[in-house]
Amino acid sequence: MYERFYQLRERPFALSPDPEYLYPSRVHQEALDYLRYGLESQAGFIVITGEIGSGKTTLLQSLLRNLDSQTSVGRIVNTMLEPRELLETIMIDFGLDPSGRSKPLMLRDLSQYLVDQRLAGRLVLLVIDEAHNLGLCSLEELHMLSNHATEKSKLLQIVLVGQPNLRDKLAAPELEQLRQRITVSYHLPPLDAEETGKYINHRLRRAALATPLEFPREATDLIHARSRGVPRIINVICDAALVFGYAEERRTFDAPMIREVLTELEATGVLPADTGSSLAAGASAPPAAAVRTQTSSEPFAASPAHAASAMPVMTPRVTSSTSASASATALATAPPVAAPTSTTSSAAPDPAPASAPTREPATPAQPAYSAAVLAAIEQREQALRQRELELAEQRRVLAEEYRLLRQQHAAQAAASAEPVTATSHGHVRLHVAGSGPSRFDAVRAESFWDRVKRIMLGVSAS
Repeated sequence: MYERFYQLRERPFALSPDPEYLYPSRVHQEALDYLRYGLESQAGFIVITGEIGSGKTTLLQSLLRNLDSQTSVGRIVNTMLEPRELLETIMIDFGLDPSGRSKPLMLRDLSQYLVDQRLAGRLVLLVIDEAHNLGLCSLEELHMLSNHATEKSKLLQIVLVGQPNLRDKLAAPELEQLRQRITVSYHLPPLDAEETGKYINHRLRRAALATPLEFPREATDLIHARSRGVPRIINVICDAALVFGYAEERRTFDAPMIREVLTELEATGVLPADTGSSLAAGASAPPAAAVRTQTSSEPFAASPAHAASAMPVMTPRVTSSTSASASATALATAPPVAAPTSTTSSAAPDPAPASAPTREPATPAQPAYSAAVLAAIEQREQALRQRELELAEQRRVLAEEYRLLRQQHAAQAAASAEPVTATSHGHVRLHVAGSGPSRFDAVRAESFWDRVKRIMLGVSAS
């Protein structure tokens, strides 16, 4: 809709999880480091959690596209499955046929597949997105599948990705054995105000065909305050801002315009009504949750802060003498050489008040806009279409004129020429037998390229 107006190759704030637009914020880079550590160390289970729209799926896409050809990947995104259905889905995703087989036969075939892959020098990775939808029995089924191992390492690595309530399920007493096999666990917090601004302008630069657009800090602070740093809500607000700017033919996005966009989104129900405090200039969202390392005894212990939806950031258990932050830095630059030491620090609860509005409102894939905005957009589209038709007609006329000129020059070259005579002004004229008055005699001072420019600009001959 607005890509041509802003000189963009595509919509920069589409809601699809495109890894090309992944902004390497501090928290997303940490999550990627932990994922890489888990894969390189051949950990049994890796758990990544985050609020709705925090970028978990985009993070996964970025990880999977960078895996080498020696890794066999199975990915499950529809997780409303019973244990047997889950096993069948896993086999189908790895290219095995579960039809007509009993569960023992399916387990035998899957075990043989894992052994064959290891003998071929390949790693087998199972990624389960939306894992919070799995029941306790299905999670226990995954625990049993992780028993496939050699004396040195696991034959199957499992990555569980889901919303924060996945941690509630993993904290159940029935899953104690599965919890003990979780080597890496990370919770993805929202972006802070500074990273929100960098995230927005990063996506604009990635989509730009010419000089990229840029949102000023006052505008990005308002967007952060309303979205609370959740990337999906940021995308909804910024996409609406581009549509509004296109309707009004504006290429700058100041704070008053963002307030108008937020008001319109609330009026149409795309965003829930806000208390108003977050729309004040310079307002900021609560800071991100603090990072803490988990002890091996209670990796998913529930707390009052967790019950109030204030999720602490979870990092992998550490088993070396280095601190958790130093481990994350080392992982970003070199492959890990040792497993992590157990350290514990206190978790900082999210300072957001209990009465704050919902962090993750449900947002449709395509926001709705007011009738006035849609009418303005339609009027502008009609004007553009009319202009395109006029340009097409001018190009057609120009092509026809050029064709006639070529025919005339060909006829002149084929005919015999009369003697050359001088005009009263001293110019030399070549008379061709059988030809009428030349078109160039009518407008002697006008060259061919002058005529072309005159036709393109729509100027009549004087």
